[in-house]
Amino acid sequence: MTMFSPFERMVAGRYLRARKGERFVSIIAIFSLVGIALGVATLIVVTSVMSGFQTELVSRILGANGHVTVEAYAGQKIDAFPPLVASIKALPHVASVTPVLDGQALLTTNSGGSRGGLVRGMTQADLRALRPVADNVLAGSLDEFKGDDAMAVGVGLANFYRLRIGDALTVISPQGAATAFGTIPRVRAYKVVAIFDAGLNEYNNSIVFLPLAAAQAFFQKTDAITGIEIRMTDPDLVDGIASPLMALIQGKQAWARDWRHANDGLIGVLQVQKDTMFIVLGMIVLVAAFNVISSLIMLVKDKRADIAVLRTIGASSGAILRIFLMCGAFVGVSGTLIGTIVGVLFCRNIHAIQHGIERLTGGRVFDSNVFMLTSLPDTIDWGDVIRVVVLGLILSLLATVYPSWRAARTDPVEALRHE
Repeated sequence: MTMFSPFERMVAGRYLRARKGERFVSIIAIFSLVGIALGVATLIVVTSVMSGFQTELVSRILGANGHVTVEAYAGQKIDAFPPLVASIKALPHVASVTPVLDGQALLTTNSGGSRGGLVRGMTQADLRALRPVADNVLAGSLDEFKGDDAMAVGVGLANFYRLRIGDALTVISPQGAATAFGTIPRVRAYKVVAIFDAGLNEYNNSIVFLPLAAAQAFFQKTDAITGIEIRMTDPDLVDGIASPLMALIQGKQAWARDWRHANDGLIGVLQVQKDTMFIVLGMIVLVAAFNVISSLIMLVKDKRADIAVLRTIGASSGAILRIFLMCGAFVGVSGTLIGTIVGVLFCRNIHAIQHGIERLTGGRVFDSNVFMLTSLPDTIDWGDVIRVVVLGLILSLLATVYPSWRAARTDPVEALRHE
């Protein structure tokens, strides 16, 4: 037995089709449908972009940085590190261990322009294993990343200084040699051998790579490092090595933190923004649901005489209730389905839409310098889509309850008396 009888479906269908003299109510219903569709589509697009942004950012951060980082205290270093690196590699679920030497410096060229940056020393093998860099070399080759004067820079820095392969980039460290005339900064020029695009502005704009031996010589930390990047077979397994790792670095001037604590502020802000946008944009669907209420109330008032006739020929109040529930549900469900299709198609083609808008306006829709990523995420979080669809259906169906209840309580005698 179906929930709605053929008679009820037939009457609801007639009420939804506009006839002469009734077009105003139908136009209101169409606007309600469009409002729900736009609200659902907007909510899907925004939540999907925010989810994609969060997922892509975390993925790229984890791809470019270690899941667990051991860092020397400020101004300190980790001496005799090879045995420590070997011990960490032996821990369970450790995929790779990368010793690094980091130092802050001023980067400049002979043609002018300067900015601060992070100089990171790594071996050639470790830099090749850093997939976001090794897989996205735009110019030059990591084969030349060796010796005491080689350097790999990001595309952001290369564009800022107009660098090409073979050009020199000067590194100035304020921690120089002490003399009778004060501290003299250390200055050294390095030849650019590779330009990469890691997909993260932090790497592209502010990090340069030197061979580990060259970095040790420049920062005067012979046979020492300042940090160890540890990558796990699964990022969620970092808790498993916390205790043994702390035991290994005990006595060293160093401390450890995992990727969650290193980026908890950023991840927390993104999640708060996503939840806030869901609530704010959910109000659009709520407003559209109120339009469904108003259109159904107008329809009930317009059909008072019809309701009275249906009641006098034997239609029950439950049948009247279901007829108007179907009218409102058609608007709500149709609007939700249309909005879902539009939102998913928009997300699937968001890059083409972005480029089209940029060509028309001459501006930039997505500025990589602001949003940290180099491109707008085009992923779809189906969990969020389902959540939006459920929200749209619930609000639109709840909007039909009161007008349908009013229609079911219509007194046929009173309705016909006023006709």
